[in-house]
Amino acid sequence: MERNLKNVLVISFGFLLLFTAYSGLQSLQSSLNAEEGLGVASLSVLYAALTLSSMFLPPIIIKKLGCKWTIAVSMCCYVAYSLGNFYASWYTLIPTSMILGLGGAPLWSAKCTYLTIAGTLYAEKAGKSAKDIINQYFGIFFLVFQTSGVWGNLISSLILSQSSNQGEISGEDLECCGAYDCLTDTSNSTGSERPSDSLIYTLLGVYTASGVLAVLLVIIFLDQIKSDQAETKKEKTSFWSTFLATLRHLKDKRQCLLIPLTMYSGFEQAFLSGDFSKVWIFVTCALGIQYVGYMMICFAGINSLCSLLFGKISQFTGRKLLFALAAVLNTSCIITVLLWKPDPKQLAVFFVIPGLWGVSDAVWQTQTNALYGILFEKNKEAAFANYRLWESVGFVIAFAYSTKLQVYIKACIVLSVLVLSMVTYGAVEYLEAKSSPGTPAATEKENGGPHPQETHM
Repeated sequence: MERNLKNVLVISFGFLLLFTAYSGLQSLQSSLNAEEGLGVASLSVLYAALTLSSMFLPPIIIKKLGCKWTIAVSMCCYVAYSLGNFYASWYTLIPTSMILGLGGAPLWSAKCTYLTIAGTLYAEKAGKSAKDIINQYFGIFFLVFQTSGVWGNLISSLILSQSSNQGEISGEDLECCGAYDCLTDTSNSTGSERPSDSLIYTLLGVYTASGVLAVLLVIIFLDQIKSDQAETKKEKTSFWSTFLATLRHLKDKRQCLLIPLTMYSGFEQAFLSGDFSKVWIFVTCALGIQYVGYMMICFAGINSLCSLLFGKISQFTGRKLLFALAAVLNTSCIITVLLWKPDPKQLAVFFVIPGLWGVSDAVWQTQTNALYGILFEKNKEAAFANYRLWESVGFVIAFAYSTKLQVYIKACIVLSVLVLSMVTYGAVEYLEAKSSPGTPAATEKENGGPHPQETHM
């Protein structure tokens, strides 16, 4: 097997194992740890730490350890979070949430940097377009990675469905379902009780083992890789200089214009997992908590297949058409959420919405990641640090108002951010077309000359 492709597959399956555990735990936090809002608080702390990490850690850790060992060490932070859930309390879950958040930004930045470098190296060797190879590598990665939602939710559904604590949905509760719900807090009044400790420990044991396997897979089979920049730069990097490098990258107007699109990735993911599928709104409210896993499997499965599809067809359609398709589908889903009154008799609708959302999310994830790698090829670490930073800000904001606003208000916020992100993304494409049809490196120089952060990195 071609070496670069082998490394892409190792990263992909490593992330699959790791996020099989994390995606399952994240989906269940507000259900399993509902007392005093511990689950939601842990997610807020997690993404706040991820935001802080995005500003400081990725370039430092990647330069010190290289992409391979950055990925391995960061994965251990996710395993710590699984362990913290065994005895979930403010003294265990909050610290491990912080650890995970601090490790999250280096993990994703190292992954994006690795795939971009691998794609560029192979393109040079094979005489192909670096943009097309990078798109294909991200497509392969997200094809494998997005199935983590399938396996994570399938594991939780199979294990937790053995619980005898499944209540009935009353007519009064059903009247409160929908975007204009009459429930104003996160308490679950629909009869979904916490499963037994033995089932929870079984679930956490499976998730922890999956995370450990991910770490071992990367350590044993992933090759170390270095960019030309990393090899020629030997100066010491401080936290302060790294922070300044991340901020200096904002001098590139294209990065500033991509902030709404990047934040939208956090908004839309938080809305689907936090408001459509979670404890007290649509799925659990109208159908029961046992359907959450199956609905998210629909989302993750379609997301995974479309990730591979879009990674391949983007070289024929171009990214602009795919972004337009995602915007139309997401807008349609949000409008449906605003107008639809959930009813258990309309079972198909509960799966159609997340299915279409999975199609659009596949575009947001594959094309936005690839867009960063292509536009900022000379400054990948700082660019992907900004990507994780602004996506995390989207998550933090969404979780911060999650328990304070009704669903129709949150849906309107998500729709507004989507509209703004499409306007600013269009401006980025306009700048690219106006500058020149040349290489990404050339267009970077033409958009304001050599940037300070380019020489720093």
